[in-house]
Amino acid sequence: MESLKGIVVEIIFRNEENGYTVALLEAENEVIPITGIFATELMGEHIEIFGKRIKHPKYGEQFQVDIYKTLLPTDLKQIENYLSSGFIKGIGKFTAKKIVEAFKEDTFNIIQNNPKRLTEVPGIGKKKAEMIANSFAEQADIKEIMMFLQSHGISTNLSIKIYKEYGKNTIPIIQENPYRLSEDIYGIGFKLADKIASSLGVEKDSPYRISSGVKYVLLEYAIRGHSYMPYHMLVKSTAALLSVAVDKVEDEVRNMAFTDKIHIENIKNETVVYYLPYHTAEVNVCKGLINLAQTNWDIPEEEVVEYLENVEKESSLTLTEMQKEAVIQSILNGVIVITGGPGTGKTTIILSIIKIFEAMGKKVLLCAPTGRAAKRITESTGREAKTIHRMLEYAYGEDDRNLIFNKNENSPLDCHVVIVDEMSMVDILLMNNLLKAINRGTKLIMVGDVDQLPSVGAGNVLADIIKSNTIKTIRLDMIFRQSVGSMIVQNAHAVNKGTMPLCNKKGSDFYFIKQNSSKSVLELIVDLYKNRLPNKYNLDPIKDIQVLSPMKKGTAGVIELNKKIQEAINPPSKYKKEKTFGNYTFREGDKVMQVKNNYQASWTLTGNKNVTGEGIYNGDIGFIVYINNKDQELLVQFDDDKEVIYNFNQLDELILAYATTVHKSQGSEFPVIIMPMVWGPPMLMTRNLFYTAITRAKKLVVLVGQEKYMEEMVENNKIQKRFSALDYRLRSTVETYRLLTSGGDLSIG
Repeated sequence: MESLKGIVVEIIFRNEENGYTVALLEAENEVIPITGIFATELMGEHIEIFGKRIKHPKYGEQFQVDIYKTLLPTDLKQIENYLSSGFIKGIGKFTAKKIVEAFKEDTFNIIQNNPKRLTEVPGIGKKKAEMIANSFAEQADIKEIMMFLQSHGISTNLSIKIYKEYGKNTIPIIQENPYRLSEDIYGIGFKLADKIASSLGVEKDSPYRISSGVKYVLLEYAIRGHSYMPYHMLVKSTAALLSVAVDKVEDEVRNMAFTDKIHIENIKNETVVYYLPYHTAEVNVCKGLINLAQTNWDIPEEEVVEYLENVEKESSLTLTEMQKEAVIQSILNGVIVITGGPGTGKTTIILSIIKIFEAMGKKVLLCAPTGRAAKRITESTGREAKTIHRMLEYAYGEDDRNLIFNKNENSPLDCHVVIVDEMSMVDILLMNNLLKAINRGTKLIMVGDVDQLPSVGAGNVLADIIKSNTIKTIRLDMIFRQSVGSMIVQNAHAVNKGTMPLCNKKGSDFYFIKQNSSKSVLELIVDLYKNRLPNKYNLDPIKDIQVLSPMKKGTAGVIELNKKIQEAINPPSKYKKEKTFGNYTFREGDKVMQVKNNYQASWTLTGNKNVTGEGIYNGDIGFIVYINNKDQELLVQFDDDKEVIYNFNQLDELILAYATTVHKSQGSEFPVIIMPMVWGPPMLMTRNLFYTAITRAKKLVVLVGQEKYMEEMVENNKIQKRFSALDYRLRSTVETYRLLTSGGDLSIG
């Protein structure tokens, strides 16, 4: 194995995702291109490389690096250049020159081992000397940590994230518990953490590894929407994942239950296992709902009817009997659910409820799970609505990692009524935090469409509440007359009832275009997006049109759709900067979506940089304003005019969003949606997914493909079972307390 020493004088290419670099090394007697995986960008660094020379058919002689190490320079001029390179805080060119003049070849030894002597240099005081020494030590730590991480197969970008999370304690933390990586670092899964654990000597059947595997499997099922797992399924899945014996897993599951890491319970004659936070949340939500349901303001129904009549007169509203019933019951009951599809008058009901409570002198808080949903209810009611997180005043704990809510049982919401819109999107953990912050005696009104897709997070909260028959529920099934002319609304209800939608009526807002192959579907969708729909309806394709697909992969899946639409509408240009990250090439002008909640992301308001805040959420859509390759950042302007700067190592939080999955579109509305009708896995080709997609459109729906796949979705009413037990807990709790109290107050302490 040959070795070379030299200075990296130019970075020709670097992949930030995996660290692969092509650079020029100035060695003693030559300048040679080098290639390999490098933990950090080594521009200006002195390194020793080990590997072999190869002859590339296109680029000629190169040195292929297998192993490398960084070196501190020994030449005085090189020492001066290193100190002034920007790596060391507090040292510019002038200061670097003065330090080297003072300490010559002993400069690095002084900085490392006797930094107090730096104060001998004019212009360097005690604080600056400490800063220089700390920064020098930090650089050494970073290099050691990066090489440690990359030796275990972790990419450069993930390595940077890990270092930002754990700092100089990175190596001892990972050596002590490598499985923390899968919990703390977005982008690292259990399998990579397990691989690192194996290389660190963790035994295959160690209790430590098995307990980490059990937790991982439970959390994976929670990501898929399940609050618990059947015991036999958990044991079998964990044993298969870890390649260990079932009895070893059973032993560890019992031990974890004994130490309160998980909860084992018998539900509906089946032994089930919860990861503890989900069990706690489900139990607390049950208690919270039952307690709030006892709220009684002793308002006579006749008085409520009188308030409603006044609201109708003053607002020139005419409510249907069903809408009136929903409003009246919302005033009379402590907790109520109002569910209905599009065009059934939910917004009118919410506005009427608000006006009555305001006439009574009551304070009402409006909220929704997403920023888009909150914005929509604000616009339709003229009252401020917040995301649930914002209303609960989210923040981070002392460790700067765990999300906490400042509004809770110790500091409840200051209001008489809480109205939650888009309730179908609320998962069990968020519902638990919401109920903690609602005082007894406060009314809770939940509004949503139970026939849409359930929450992305664990639980089936809205459906379980309705299914339990313990909470007052009003079902709206009549289309309000302003929506009768909309084929979008009529077809949404038709699909929900298992009937094929009516398409292509003259002057309609609902169209189906037949195409026989996935390739032709893809090509036509691109043409509709770029040319036909914008030209016919005077649309801005990026702002007004959203392509929705049931799946990510395949010819008409989200990944391929985004690639082809980007090529058509925002192709490469010498006038537009771009950045390739993973599977995506991001370009100035691209439509993008945030794919994880980032509560610490700082934003400023477009046109008013003095308005600032924190928090960007999963599903937020915007477009790239600029890309700055020099500073390694790009700026995204989101739909609500929030501007966020992303460092390149944060780009795994963004995806292209010309097309997105139906699941990702929940809580959003778009003027126009285009949807492919092609083959997909049966679990995705479902009625409620099709229904959810249709109800995202405000003005126009265009379906492209084969009618048989539309029929398949309409007929497939098999809703994937979610393991949740809120309905069971509500029913059994109410029945038990009724027996104990002979029908008295059900409040639970």
